[in-house]
Amino acid sequence: MFNKILIANRGEIAARIIRTCQQLGIRTVAVYSEADQSAPYVKMADESYLIGKPRVNESYLNSEKILKVAKESGAEAIHPGYGLLSENGDFAKQTEAAGLTFIGPDADVISKMGDKIAARAEMKRAGVPIIPGTDNAVASPEEAKETANEFGYPVMLKAAAGGGGIGMQAVYNDEELEKAFEGNSKRAKAFFGDGKMFLEKLIQEPRHIEIQVLADRFGNAVYLFERECSIQRRHQKVVEEAPSPFLSEETRVKMGQSALKAVETLGYSNAGTIEFLVDEEENYYFLEMNTRLQVEHPVTEQITGVDLVEQQLKVANGETLTLKQEDLFIDGHAIEVRIYAEDPNTFYPSPGKLTKMALPQGPGVRHELAVDENSEVTPFYDPMIAKLVVHGEDREDAIKRMTKALHEYEIEGIKCNLTMLKRIITHEKFKQGDTKTTFIQNYYLPTLTNH
Repeated sequence: MFNKILIANRGEIAARIIRTCQQLGIRTVAVYSEADQSAPYVKMADESYLIGKPRVNESYLNSEKILKVAKESGAEAIHPGYGLLSENGDFAKQTEAAGLTFIGPDADVISKMGDKIAARAEMKRAGVPIIPGTDNAVASPEEAKETANEFGYPVMLKAAAGGGGIGMQAVYNDEELEKAFEGNSKRAKAFFGDGKMFLEKLIQEPRHIEIQVLADRFGNAVYLFERECSIQRRHQKVVEEAPSPFLSEETRVKMGQSALKAVETLGYSNAGTIEFLVDEEENYYFLEMNTRLQVEHPVTEQITGVDLVEQQLKVANGETLTLKQEDLFIDGHAIEVRIYAEDPNTFYPSPGKLTKMALPQGPGVRHELAVDENSEVTPFYDPMIAKLVVHGEDREDAIKRMTKALHEYEIEGIKCNLTMLKRIITHEKFKQGDTKTTFIQNYYLPTLTNH
């Protein structure tokens, strides 16, 4: 096993990786910007290095500086976490060229699956169901309109590169598409350096369900069941749970087998996630593949007892996957909520000083923290400050534990979304498992003017 690794990330995911490394006796190297010098993960690591100013392009996206720290510190491998450089194929190549191990899949696979159009082609080759859409980028609004009329509205306009809902918009007619095309293309170019757009038929009011996979370099692979991540705002997840309250066992197995087909076709290794949209009839369609650890990975860990970071480290170290599909089973139910420093009425970030942070305790409660009390929540990064995870005997028990934990959670000094999360978890539709991607739009936003 590695003696020392560098974590090319920040916040709660850096702290999460450090915890597993501590359990395995692996020394850790943290990197931080000027804005993060007092962050919890910086104190947790065995060694910490300042790499630049607050903005990500001057710190966490500066691959040259990160690799320099890795070499000088004697790190043998780099864990990219999620976001930032985690799905940057060039960074993976640079890491390997520097004589270090990249804790993730091969660079070529990362690059291929980072391009949504190329990813669709690979899934089609693997026999995984895909949403009807364009096989190539659409070059202009005129071409986009012509294509949309072939499929029939509504359609989803999407950026070929990147993710997180950026450059993505549902459109319902030619006029909307013409307006959306240029703006989304520019936004994608600004965020990802690539303004290519493509179209897919819009699956209306679907569920967003993803399959967690693990694979080694010797052709062994397993799926660790599914996570339902349908409750989203601005196409970004807010509440995740495992297993899905909707899937039948038959569909669960089919989706898992489709995910394994994708892994086999790609020659994929390490942890990854195949994301699907699922309609009311349980038809499922490939959405994208995340070639990294997911924000919501703790719910899978809670129901399977598998430490996904530990498995990532072992696979990257050249070890054979010891998990067998027949030995994996679902134990109870887990729910995760993302706690954001944001105005719950507008979803705009709300930076400031966190003057109080009292955490709920009790059986089945897990915390993933990016900050601690008296921390300054800066405007430079994603406004998620923590994740609250609960595990119960079944879904009803998990909802009770999450409800209790949310009411015991205390945050002062900044605006946050705790009130919103309480409303979601206690909503009758959520309790019934009716959690489509339109949940917040249908059941939360209409109440804003009344509170």
